Amino acid sequence: MPGQGRTLGFILMAIAAIVLLVAVGWLLTEESSPGGKILGLFLVLLVFVLPLGGGGLYLVMKGRQESATYAEIAKQKKLLNMVLAQGKVTFSEVAVELNTPVDGVQDLVRDLVGKNLFSGAINWKDGVLYSRQATEMKADRKCPNCGGQVELAGKGMIQCPYCGAEVFLAR
Repeated sequence: MPGQGRTLGFILMAIAAIVLLVAVGWLLTEESSPGGKILGLFLVLLVFVLPLGGGGLYLVMKGRQESATYAEIAKQKKLLNMVLAQGKVTFSEVAVELNTPVDGVQDLVRDLVGKNLFSGAINWKDGVLYSRQATEMKADRKCPNCGGQVELAGKGMIQCPYCGAEVFLAR
């Protein structure tokens, strides 16, 4: 569950702060030599406060990274759903829907293609995404952008020689 690490991190940091305050309060009321008080404070810091606070800080930072990752995954999922539901979407439509710059949408598309999750055609010049079933693309070899015959350009990719659209075939 996203966010639990951050919550636990804040709890650990709060416990570390409470332990530090209690230790300082106790050491100030304790009648001992100044060297003993400094040694006691040093031991409390070393044994309790630093491990708890450091662990809490680590969990908070890790939780922020996880939140950013989950947000990116949610954007990719929404992009895929838009393409599948509408069949054809422009980068600008996706950018408005996801509240992301067009360059960010292009990066999302490249990431999805790299993960072999996007099956369809991309017209980079016009900024259009097309959804097609991989079996249909392999069978008719027609470009979804212009209808021209397409040719194999690489592993899992077909490129239209007429309009330049790249068709990615997911396995």
